[in-house]
Amino acid sequence: MAVTLLFLNKGLSSFFGWMGTIAYLMAYLLLSTGKLKADKKLYHLLNILGAIGLTYNAVRLNDYPNVIVNIAWAIIAFWAIWLIRRRGQN
Repeated sequence: MAVTLLFLNKGLSSFFGWMGTIAYLMAYLLLSTGKLKADKKLYHLLNILGAIGLTYNAVRLNDYPNVIVNIAWAIIAFWAIWLIRRRGQN
């Protein structure tokens, strides 16, 4: 209930920011606990989702250092997925 009120009070920007945060944290948690490896597409997809959500939020807040770092994060994740696909891995 409290989370829903937070989203409603802050709008779509906050929603995407929180979803991005959750995606980044899930990727790191799964990697750190050995449930996911960095050579798997899912790890990088979670990072891309995180980057999209936090970039949207940062743009709305005019927080340009965060815009740049999250765009770079997404580019790295896309590049990693390309390399994984090129190697024929999952």
